[in-house]
Amino acid sequence: QVQLVESGGGLVQAGNSLRLSCAASGRTFSRYAMGWFRQAPGKERDFVAVIRGTGVATYYADSVKGRFTISRDNAKNTVYLQMNSLKPEDTAVYYCAVQSGDSGRTNRNSYAYWGQGTQVTVSS
Repeated sequence: QVQLVESGGGLVQAGNSLRLSCAASGRTFSRYAMGWFRQAPGKERDFVAVIRGTGVATYYADSVKGRFTISRDNAKNTVYLQMNSLKPEDTAVYYCAVQSGDSGRTNRNSYAYWGQGTQVTVSS
């Protein structure tokens, strides 16, 4: 059974940083792309970043490009999201997800498994 557990969320002031982690179990994750999404209150769940299985290729939403960095450690079955220069508009529940393949796809339907989410709140 596939399980994804996010951690690292919290309350920070604008301009500060947070690092989210997502520990995965239940399959060989190095074969699959992993992504981060976020959902603010009253809004849809939006793509943030994706990293392909080998960790070489990454893709970002325009809103976070240059501030967020996605990475992975396949030996630990863990994906990370380093978030710098945080803004109040980054406030959301952040979810990690495992893709059903290994591509740079950003649509939610391409992701087969999801974590429970971790709250990130950025105060101004």
